[in-house]
Amino acid sequence: MEPPFPGSNPGTPAGRGMLELEIYSGRANKVLAEKIASELNKPLGNLEIKNFSDGEIWVKFGDNIRGADVFIIQPTNPPSENLMELLIAIDAAKRASARRITAVIPYFGYARQDRKDQPRVSITAKLIANLLTKAGADRVMTMDLHAPQIQGFFDIPLDHLYSSIVFVNFFKNMNIENLAVSSTDVGGIKMARSYAKRLKAGLILVDKRRQEANSSEVMNVIGEVEGKNVLLVDDLIDTGGSFVNAIKALKDRGANKIYGACTHGILSGNAIEKIENSQIEKLYITDTVPEKRKSNKIEVLSVAKIFAEAITRTNKYQSISSLFDIDKDKI
Repeated sequence: MEPPFPGSNPGTPAGRGMLELEIYSGRANKVLAEKIASELNKPLGNLEIKNFSDGEIWVKFGDNIRGADVFIIQPTNPPSENLMELLIAIDAAKRASARRITAVIPYFGYARQDRKDQPRVSITAKLIANLLTKAGADRVMTMDLHAPQIQGFFDIPLDHLYSSIVFVNFFKNMNIENLAVSSTDVGGIKMARSYAKRLKAGLILVDKRRQEANSSEVMNVIGEVEGKNVLLVDDLIDTGGSFVNAIKALKDRGANKIYGACTHGILSGNAIEKIENSQIEKLYITDTVPEKRKSNKIEVLSVAKIFAEAITRTNKYQSISSLFDIDKDKI
C-alpha cells in the first residue's frame, strides 16, 4: 500500500525509541484537532481547561504524560486568550514531565508584526517565539507563516507546513481552462509563482500601496488579464480590503471568473460581507482557524491530513521535508 504522502517510510531509525504519542487540544479550534486525531486513529487526550470568575485560565492534564511525546494543537488567532491558553498548557505539560512537547499552531498569530517598520513599536512575532520557548516547547509546527523568515526567530526546531498541497490538488481537479494565478501584492509573488508552476498557469502581479494598517489601494496590475480565469492566492484574509480590491482591479482589466485560495480565513469585521458582495466566484479557505459563519461564496478545505502526517513522522523521527518544501515538483 502506497504511503499517503511522498517520502513516507515505515519504521524508526536505529537507536531511537519511539515515544508514546499523545494529542491534546486547546479550545481555539477543537474541530480541527478532532479531525487530526481521527486521521491518527487516536482520541484526543483529556485536557481540562477552565476560566476562573476573574478570567484567569486554569489547565490540567487528565492523563499521565510522563515521558510522552505530547502534541498540543492550538492556533493563536484572536482573542489573545488563545495564546495564553497555549502557553499555560505547554507549561503544564513540562511540569508533568512530558519527554517532548510540540506546539502545533495551525495559524501563528502576530506574524504580521515581524519587523520594526515604525519607531517605538514591538517586533511581536519575535516576542511570541520567545514566550513559546520559555514556556517549555521543544518544537513548533505551523502552517503558511505570513513571513517565512519568522522561522529564524526560534531557537528550537520549527516545521513550516504549506497548504498548497491541498489547494493545488483541488484546483487541478477543477481543471479550470485559460487559468492565471495572481497574488494580492508583491509580497505574495513567490506563492503565486509556485501555484502557477504547478497548475501550468500564467502569472499576474497586483501592485498594492497601503495607506494605513488594514487599508490598501491597488495601484497597478502587471500581466495578461483580459479573458483569463484567475486564481487569487494569499496566506491570510483579515478585513478583506486588500483581497476585494484585487478582485475589483482584475475585473476592471477584463478578468473572466475569479477564484480565491487563502490559508487563514481570519475574516474579521465585515470581511465576509465584503467577499459576498464582491465579484468572486468562490473563496476557498482552510480550517486552520474556526469558520466564522457559513457563506455561499466561501468553502472550507481541511488540512487535517497534512498535520496528522507531520505529527506521525515527527513521532517516528522520519523526514517531513516533502510536506513543507513547496519548491519540489513532487508535491
